[in-house]
Amino acid sequence: MYNDFPSPRKCIQILEKEGCSERVIQHCKAVRDLAVKIAEKAGADIQLVEVGALLHDLGRCKTHGIDHAVEGARIARKLGLPDKVVNIIERHIGAGLTPEVAKKLGLPERDYTPRTLEEKIVCHADNLIDDTKRQNIEIEVKRALRNGYQEYAQRLIKLHEELSEICGVDLDKI
Repeated sequence: MYNDFPSPRKCIQILEKEGCSERVIQHCKAVRDLAVKIAEKAGADIQLVEVGALLHDLGRCKTHGIDHAVEGARIARKLGLPDKVVNIIERHIGAGLTPEVAKKLGLPERDYTPRTLEEKIVCHADNLIDDTKRQNIEIEVKRALRNGYQEYAQRLIKLHEELSEICGVDLDKI
C-alpha cells in the first residue's frame, strides 16, 4: 500500500487485470503525469491524485461511453478501494455533471461534480489530455462548442480558472 492507497504499480496491475487496453493505460499515465504537476503547484495530496489519475478510467475496461465513470466507481468499490479514490473515478466526467445533466445522459441521477481539490485536479487533467497528448484549454473549449456542448465549455473554463488561481499560474503553462 502507498499509505492508504494502492501503489502506482498496483494501479497499473488493476487496470490490466480488469481488462483495460494498453491505450487506456497509456492515457491514464499521461493524465497522472499532468495531474501530479498540478497537485504539486496546488498543494494537494499528491499520492491521492496519482492513484486517482491512474485509475480514473478504470470503467473503460467495460464501456467507453459516458457511463464509464459509474462503471469504474462500481469496480473500485468492489475492489475495496478507498472512498476518496472511488469519488475521483466517479466525478471525473464532463468537468462535473449536475443530476439533471446526468439523467439526460442516461446516468443515475446524482451529482457528479468534483468537490475536493484532488477530484478537480484529476478531472481537469483528463480534460487537458487528448489520448496521451497535452492540449491547452482553448482547444477543448472549441471542441465542446463545435459539438454543441455550451454548458460543458463553461464548466471547463470555470474549472480551469479556479485551478489556475489556486496554482498561481495558468494551467496551460504547466
